[in-house]
Amino acid sequence: QMDLCIEAFGTSKQKRALNSRRMNAVGNDILNTAVTKAAANIINAKGVTALTQDVSQDDVQNISIFLPPCNEDADKPENVYKFEDILSPAEYEALQVPAAVFVKITPEEITKKTEDKSHCSFVLEELKFLPADEKSRDHKARCLWFLDTLIKFSQLKVIKKKHPMGPECPHIITRKLMKNFTSLTYNNGSVQNLISASMKAKIIAYVIALALHINNFQTDLTVLQNDMKLQESRMMDIAKAMRLKVSKAKGLLGLQNDQNHKLGTLSLPLPMQKSSGNQRKRKKMN
Repeated sequence: QMDLCIEAFGTSKQKRALNSRRMNAVGNDILNTAVTKAAANIINAKGVTALTQDVSQDDVQNISIFLPPCNEDADKPENVYKFEDILSPAEYEALQVPAAVFVKITPEEITKKTEDKSHCSFVLEELKFLPADEKSRDHKARCLWFLDTLIKFSQLKVIKKKHPMGPECPHIITRKLMKNFTSLTYNNGSVQNLISASMKAKIIAYVIALALHINNFQTDLTVLQNDMKLQESRMMDIAKAMRLKVSKAKGLLGLQNDQNHKLGTLSLPLPMQKSSGNQRKRKKMN
């Protein structure tokens, strides 16, 4: 009705704006139709299965973008993915207060937390083996608290709260999670923080790197996979992209007896990255 009024009584400037808007609308419709038709032609030509495989191959190749900084010339495993690249000194310092709960934890409290499933199974298992030495115990407690927070954060999708991990999470850690592990998206005219598939891959990589530092550079990938509710193939893709040697181990506590565990080991020299294999697979699919 407003457009009809402009057509009948509007000024020349209003009529030109109306015509321009209508032409843009027509142009958008033509573009959308063309894109839809082109997509349909590609799907018909290649088939859904081949397209899905292509996307998965691209996904594997793009994982490396989201890994922690890797020092390929490192002389020791701890220098490949440096601890400071996972937690800065200021962030590490801020973890002292919330991690104090883990430092003082008793076996009875661990049992209760296990029954309540208030923390991921990786953390609950590692809490049973906190060092007696005060400094080492505090260090491991801080690492476990942050790893547990990362895993819980990965289960979110759209961040709607100001303190998504609760008020006990230090502000500097909340800011790190929002800045480094979310993508900005627009929805209904507002900006939202989203944990996209690529951001989840980044969280997985940082969880693995931190678990390696906690476990003397060999960690149970299957436990982490279950905690993060991942498919094994996804976990293996990221572990191999991080240049870990993956081996099999018998099932451990907390998992199904028939589930073989996969261990990831970071050792030197680092295995070569296998990019040519992906290219050969792509040629076969074509």
